[in-house]
Amino acid sequence: MKKIFVGNFSWNTTEDELKDLFAEHGTVESCIVVKDRETGRSRGFGFIEMDEAGANAAISALDGVEVDGRALRVNEADNKPRGDRGGSRGGGQRGGGNRW
Repeated sequence: MKKIFVGNFSWNTTEDELKDLFAEHGTVESCIVVKDRETGRSRGFGFIEMDEAGANAAISALDGVEVDGRALRVNEADNKPRGDRGGSRGGGQRGGGNRW
């Protein structure tokens, strides 16, 4: 199983449309369009999981292809550990002084 990053697609592209596009190259195991938490609107990128051969074929065939007036960016997804977003989101004080 290989995870593919798909970026730069129209905000109107649905998971079904994306799945159908990739299914031309092999069996799609999963398809996720990443959405904004607050608005529920697509963020214009997502992830596809396919078998190795299908994923390689899809990456070669679809990277740079124009869909709905936008050139897709298609490549193998980086496997980053879940929960590790890097950096600090606050809580600690910098500079050692009181904030107020």
